[in-house]
Amino acid sequence: MTDTVRVRFAPSPTGALHIGGGHTALFNWLWARHMGGKFILRIEDTDLERSTKEYEETIMSGMRWLGLDWDEGPDAGGDYGPYRQSERLPLYRKYAEQLVEEGKAYREGDAVIFKTPEGVKLAFDDVVYGHIEVMSETLKDTVLIKSDGMPTYNYAVVIDDHCMGITHVIRGEDHISNTPKQLLIYDALGWDYPAFGHLPMILGKDKKKLSKRHGATSVYEFRDMGYMPDSVFNFLALLGWSAGENNEIFSRDEAVALFELSRVTKRAAVFDMEKLNFINQEHLKRLDPYTRLELVEPFWREMGLPVDDHSREYLAQSLVVLCGRGQTAKEAAGYSDYFLTFEAVKGRYDGSDVDDARREILRKFYGELLALPEWKAPPLEEFTRTWSEEHTAKMKDIAMPLRMALTGMKVSPGVFEVAEHLGREECRRRLAHFGFIRSAD
Repeated sequence: MTDTVRVRFAPSPTGALHIGGGHTALFNWLWARHMGGKFILRIEDTDLERSTKEYEETIMSGMRWLGLDWDEGPDAGGDYGPYRQSERLPLYRKYAEQLVEEGKAYREGDAVIFKTPEGVKLAFDDVVYGHIEVMSETLKDTVLIKSDGMPTYNYAVVIDDHCMGITHVIRGEDHISNTPKQLLIYDALGWDYPAFGHLPMILGKDKKKLSKRHGATSVYEFRDMGYMPDSVFNFLALLGWSAGENNEIFSRDEAVALFELSRVTKRAAVFDMEKLNFINQEHLKRLDPYTRLELVEPFWREMGLPVDDHSREYLAQSLVVLCGRGQTAKEAAGYSDYFLTFEAVKGRYDGSDVDDARREILRKFYGELLALPEWKAPPLEEFTRTWSEEHTAKMKDIAMPLRMALTGMKVSPGVFEVAEHLGREECRRRLAHFGFIRSAD
């Protein structure tokens, strides 16, 4: 055993990394990094029918996307391997034989079954849930090795955690009922218990267990929807833990510095997409323009927009002008298509809402606007304000058609900032298309 904090995440490779698994992995990672310890990835692949190497790789890719690096694991190696249960079978047989020889387990065909003793008080102090006691009479005999030679979960997890020097077992609260069964095996083998900390259940907003009906459930689905890994990390960290009052947006390093297992709550956590959207939007705002561009660009390309027709500087600045609109990179791409092509605008707006009388007023105004010596947002706005006062026109009545002609949207960033970024000639072209300026202008 070791004095260094050692924690593990032990997924079964029978599917992608889902939110519950990502949450468990993240809390283990945070505790290891906070304590200067080791985070171990162990693959529990004894379900031979459902476990696949493809799912194993998908889980590891999901963890890498979240930024959860591991110190030991199937691909990283380490002094406590192998790190796949299917490669540790001799170890499970060894201790099962020992228990049989000591009369603590018995054979039933090819299976080995643990004999539950009577009158034993099984007690542990859970870091989150406090003191828990169970009498052994409430437990049945436990299968250790199945007839196919594979260990059961409650047996293998004890052998692995002890032999890998795991100091803290941090897992979902649905495992609390398994812990007394595991304590029996620790006791039978004469081993010390690790510390246990069970994490709160994650519920949907309807207070039911999280499932596909609540939306995306795998980590990769959030990536494909345009969420940032830092945002999903931030959001998952807040499910059952608080970084302090009024501290909802934080970096990984800040989370590592602040994290304490003792501050994990046992109250069920609610998976609120609106909160995730808010967190993601705040993280997007904090990015430098070119990093933000890297996130948004794939979605522009997916939309078939002419990304390569523009400079990187122009594209990055487009997202600055967008001014934080869009809660995901995918939404930001959708809200900014008019910066890349006029075709998107024409697909949404045809100018038919402006009658002839109003069109004449607009032609006079836009003609003078396009003639201004400086094409910058402040003078454009100042001129518009002054012109509307002098001509007893409402500012919105002359600014809204400009917004529609340039963006095709009723809601956009400041229309004068948009006009400045598009440039005078592109604005002239768009206004001319809708007949909002005279041909001589």
